[in-house]
Amino acid sequence: MPEHPLDRPAWNALTTRQAHLADGDARAVRLKADYGMFVAAADRSPGSLAALAALVRAGDEVGTVEAARDWPPVPGVVSDIHSVVQMVVTRPAAGTPARFEIVDLTDADGPEMLALATLTRPGPFRSRTHQLGDFVGVKESGRLIAMAGERLRLPGFTEVSGVCTLPEHRGRGLAGALMRVVMGRIVARGETPFLHAYASNTGAIGLYEMLGFDHRCDIVFTVLTRP
Repeated sequence: MPEHPLDRPAWNALTTRQAHLADGDARAVRLKADYGMFVAAADRSPGSLAALAALVRAGDEVGTVEAARDWPPVPGVVSDIHSVVQMVVTRPAAGTPARFEIVDLTDADGPEMLALATLTRPGPFRSRTHQLGDFVGVKESGRLIAMAGERLRLPGFTEVSGVCTLPEHRGRGLAGALMRVVMGRIVARGETPFLHAYASNTGAIGLYEMLGFDHRCDIVFTVLTRP
């Protein structure tokens, strides 16, 4: 059966729509460090895996996202494997109008977006992650309290990511409302929204199912570091 593009989302994003944000060559690529931590090898060959290893800098932390579980070890690095579920929108759920103002976020909001992500830990988020796609947020008294946006982008698909809310403002429906805006814009472009969640994060997975996401496949998230 042919490989689905989302079986290798990082490789298929960093060699197509986001190739301008990647370092590497035909054997292996990595997202520029200030944008994120994703890396990918072209295949399982020793040459490609060696090229991938060369992209892992000392003291850095990068990660691969692959549907297949039979990838051999990358030489010279230490790996930590996590179970992730990949979900795709198949039936967008209708929502009630938001009871708060949702605004587009810009580069001027970058430091506050990074601070929010660092505090709430929605997933890997670095100083320029917010430039990977469109982000929206909710502010109160000029302070950013919740956001959601886009990350990996490959032909026909865009990842919903960076969904987070300050702890004291959770339970108000902010995340769901923001995700509906992001999802709606992706669908309006003729693309399919998808996302990743740690398999253990059942609360978030339940929210995503209510928003119209369904489980597509299990993903292996392998974090690579060089001592």
